[in-house]
Amino acid sequence: MEDKMKKIILLAVLAALCQGTFLFAQERSTFKESEYYYFNFPIEKIYTYRLGYIVVYRRNSNQTARTYLPLEWFQSATGKGEDVYMGTGREWPSMTVYYKNGEFSHVRLRLRRNKLHETWGVVPLNINMDEFFKGVEEVKLEH
Repeated sequence: MEDKMKKIILLAVLAALCQGTFLFAQERSTFKESEYYYFNFPIEKIYTYRLGYIVVYRRNSNQTARTYLPLEWFQSATGKGEDVYMGTGREWPSMTVYYKNGEFSHVRLRLRRNKLHETWGVVPLNINMDEFFKGVEEVKLEH
């Protein structure tokens, strides 16, 4: 009889421990969902222009698209643009566009520091592309 009582007590203790573990796991698994989401694209080519960057990026359909990013985004406290320069290595330059609550927030460019890298290009001085930079308030993406 005493062995049977020990088994019952042991089972009750194990059941209590298991229940406590499940409650703890449930408590720990709750997290706050971020109000941000993003799209990341490999950069095929990035051209410097006197008013900003012209970014040619690889779309999901394995085709390319182009967007225009005003230089003021990267030089002022607007917080709309951030350029991060990478050293040498295997990581490819990329453009990440962030949205907060469904609206454009900011863009981050991860670029090679070495301007001789194949992704860098320069728009010739005799080409006028000013019209593409006027009134740009957000990144226009093609997927």
